[in-house]
Amino acid sequence: MDFMKLLTPRAGLRVLVTGGASGIGLAIAKAFVSTGARVHVCDVDPKAIDTVSTVSPSITGTRADVANKDDVKRVFEDVRRELGGLDVLINNAGIAGPTGGIDAIDSDDWEKTIDVNLNSQYYFSREAVPLLRDAPDGGVIVFMSSVAGRLGYGFRTPYSATKWAVVGLAKSLAIELGPDNIRVNAVQPGIVKGPRMEGVIAARAKQLGVGYEEMEKQYLAKISLRRMVTQEEVAASVLYLSSPAGSAISGQALSVCGNVETL
Repeated sequence: MDFMKLLTPRAGLRVLVTGGASGIGLAIAKAFVSTGARVHVCDVDPKAIDTVSTVSPSITGTRADVANKDDVKRVFEDVRRELGGLDVLINNAGIAGPTGGIDAIDSDDWEKTIDVNLNSQYYFSREAVPLLRDAPDGGVIVFMSSVAGRLGYGFRTPYSATKWAVVGLAKSLAIELGPDNIRVNAVQPGIVKGPRMEGVIAARAKQLGVGYEEMEKQYLAKISLRRMVTQEEVAASVLYLSSPAGSAISGQALSVCGNVETL
């Protein structure tokens, strides 16, 4: 048996990555392209969308607010035109949300976090499923949850609540869509190195009145491996779940976090 072939998604896969023009999303898009996939991304940042085609001619893009139903429909119009169908949906788009006690969080910030981190995943899944049913080798959906979707996260309640909800959505859809040969899983990154995590640490440091370096040390002390994970490590887990090696895996939440012990 050719195990290396099993570990690689087949060439020519048609992949949609939400929030795919920067950060983890772009790392996922580039990882798929390296296996011969054709990738379409959407992103709210028009500058990022304008430059994504320079990363690879195999990546096309649509500027879209994932929480806007009309924008989501437009993304799928572009997917049909650019890819002619869909094999893999990576529901990656999300925001960090506010930092603060439950009695201090503004209701608009709460609702925005729900809209982007949870409602958008429903919008994209609803549009994708009819296309994934026609995928020749079966469809794949990967939801981007977080280690905050398996642990409580004080002062980040809207973010944590949405990431727990994403796991429930993935597990429920795995049951619902399994008979259609569509596999559904969630990935739970931990503390991922990059500008977004730097912003989270800075906000928490300000909220607690400590320095950034001290706050970063406190975060790392809660990880068994005592380090952050990289965007590429998260992308590799997504490739695995989309490959033949992952063909029997559905309804699971896979933590890629160095074993975050507590938040």
